[in-house]
Amino acid sequence: MVPSSPLSPGRHARVAAASLLALCALALSACGSSGPAAALDDAGGASTTRITDATGTEVDVPGEPKRVVALSEMDLDSALALGTQPVGLTAGRGQKGAPAYLADRAKDIPVVGAVTGPDIEKVVQVKPDVILAGQTADEQVLAQLRKIAPTVVTIDDTKDWKKSLTLTGKALGRSDEAEKFLADYDAEAAALRTDLGDQAGASVSVARYSAKGTALMQQGVFISDVLKDLGFERPGIQSDRGEGHSTPISEENLDEIDGDWLFIGTLDAGTDADLLTELAGKPAYAQLGAVKDEHARVIDGSKWTSLGGAQAAVSVLDDIRKAMVG
Repeated sequence: MVPSSPLSPGRHARVAAASLLALCALALSACGSSGPAAALDDAGGASTTRITDATGTEVDVPGEPKRVVALSEMDLDSALALGTQPVGLTAGRGQKGAPAYLADRAKDIPVVGAVTGPDIEKVVQVKPDVILAGQTADEQVLAQLRKIAPTVVTIDDTKDWKKSLTLTGKALGRSDEAEKFLADYDAEAAALRTDLGDQAGASVSVARYSAKGTALMQQGVFISDVLKDLGFERPGIQSDRGEGHSTPISEENLDEIDGDWLFIGTLDAGTDADLLTELAGKPAYAQLGAVKDEHARVIDGSKWTSLGGAQAAVSVLDDIRKAMVG
């Protein structure tokens, strides 16, 4: 599930750092800097553009980057949405490669890291001219990445996919494409709000289910932002901001996921194809109003209950339309 030699604090990071200079020597054309740069490169080629990333750091990126590495699910989603095919990606949460909803489009892209962090050696090997670093906060890791190529942290503390897409558009020289995507999304969300009819303003619950149990998706994560765009209410503590990615709940407190509709995500659609039947057999689930009304749906956790992104947002709108409009 996790690529070999993933970067993590401790020995692996020190080994990667020690080998970095040697690897860069072999891939010199891939190495760069995020510091101030001239308008033209050393060969008098393409111009560079100075942008400010999600941390407030100024980064000089090529005007038209050709070899982009995406170090988060959202970065991969954004790049593909804007018409850029990355040369490296990090595996999605609970995935061996790209998130399931992007798997077909990303099947030929090499994996260069995991959710836990990039494999520095593999990043060097794909010779990037820009690195989209997602929400990477480890200064040691960022310093290593910046020795390879201009590195842009694309996700701030809000984890807002729209802000990230806009910033990624600037980094890839595709701001017009980002602006159009957002306009199209807004139009599609508005149309869905209209078509929901008497379902508009419904109470919608989203949870994750795994062998460890059930966890709620509260405010401050991707899916909650999409549902807010549609004007849905969220039951129980789902209307409050969570402390992490999701909040575990016991079966005794499952009323926290009851609402007019329940969307429950899993990262293994093949194994959990009969999940609703399984859950309906559990007394704590069987008593939920959404289950009794047959308003419960199993959805792809790789887009609904993970980091998310631009194409994930559009796909969620489609899932909701199929479930609630028909």
